[in-house]
Amino acid sequence: MRFHAPGPEFGDMTLGVPYVEFDVRPNTAVGIAKFYQAAMGASGTVSFNGNVSAKVQVGAKQHLIFRETNAPEMPYDGHHIAIYVTNFSGPHKWLKERGLISEESNPVQYRFKDIVDPETSRVLFTIEHEVRSATHPMFMRPLVSRNPMQRQATYQRGRDAFYPGA
Repeated sequence: MRFHAPGPEFGDMTLGVPYVEFDVRPNTAVGIAKFYQAAMGASGTVSFNGNVSAKVQVGAKQHLIFRETNAPEMPYDGHHIAIYVTNFSGPHKWLKERGLISEESNPVQYRFKDIVDPETSRVLFTIEHEVRSATHPMFMRPLVSRNPMQRQATYQRGRDAFYPGA
């Protein structure tokens, strides 16, 4: 992990995750950008300066970056990212038509793991995505010292802050 001080490259974000970067195999960045454009309706760009990389916008000043490398690929270890989307059913339909939905969690959340080339269906990279609707109860949850008793199954708005000794 890399930690950065707030700066102009992160807009007005002072606390948060401006990007998550993944090492991917050579010749996959273009397909990955196309996947996010086709499946999620997200804007994606590919940079050919130095290392080839795909940069996908997943929030205000938030990106997923997929940097091509010749280093050996690390085996997928089961970790995931959570993303909130306003178009919940469109990506779900696209993913389901291709057999990519790995879990139907509840009416406001689903998961998928494989990023595929939209033209060939070849798996380009694997990282589980927990896709949440903007109507999910945890949407826009404040970033505070979190109350450890708050869990998704029993989440209550307004009870996020942790007060030691309270």
